[in-house]
Amino acid sequence: MSASHVVWRPWAVAGGFVIAAAASFAYLDAAWGSILGRDSALQMAEFAAGFFPPDLSPKVLSAVAKGAAETLAVSLLGTLIAAAAALVLAIPASGRYGIALRSLVRLVLNGLRAIPELVWGAFMVLAAGLGPLAGCLALALHTAGVLGRLFAETLENARREPEHALRESGSAASMAFVYGTLPLVLPQLVSYSLYRWEHNIRMAAVLGFVGAGGLGQTLFVSLSLFKTNEAATVILAMVAIVAGVDIFSAWLRRSLSPSGA
Repeated sequence: MSASHVVWRPWAVAGGFVIAAAASFAYLDAAWGSILGRDSALQMAEFAAGFFPPDLSPKVLSAVAKGAAETLAVSLLGTLIAAAAALVLAIPASGRYGIALRSLVRLVLNGLRAIPELVWGAFMVLAAGLGPLAGCLALALHTAGVLGRLFAETLENARREPEHALRESGSAASMAFVYGTLPLVLPQLVSYSLYRWEHNIRMAAVLGFVGAGGLGQTLFVSLSLFKTNEAATVILAMVAIVAGVDIFSAWLRRSLSPSGA
């Protein structure tokens, strides 16, 4: 390949993205004059002012605390179930048992993550009824597809020498994987799971809008009744939970890194 092709290829890709972005804006036909106009800004400011001050009455705080506990439980349990299922599916999806099974399992993973959490939530509400269990199952199904693909790629890229050495010394295939490959990839798998947990906390709140419990359901009820002060308290609780989990997961990822930094 000539040097001119190497130089021009990045510019061609960048130009393609610019053209695609311009075409997308043109297709959407967004009324930027109206969106960025003075009237829109005043209306948004008036709407935002209705959220202050937050309602900190004992009744509201009690409801928000219950919703926050449900949101944390739903997101954590859903992520743990998904991570366990993803690891089981990632082993054949990494090609360890042949191309045919690899393709079949990857098709399953594609299907799981292609369906949005809200759609899974609607299905699970019909299957399990209203409440946090439906949200937990919805998150587990979608997240299993996402983590399964990430785990499979991690296993594909992992060094196989330790596992091969154990196999040659007489270890069973399962034990060679557990003691040879899994320790190498475990920090990366935990890191992926923590990132998805952070995402699932926010998604668990959104799933409440379809009846899956948690802070989302509390927020939906508050907004439906135009109790914006209560809604502000719910939103602040969401921000606090996400910030707390972000700090915790960052600390855990640092502790799992080889350097510990």
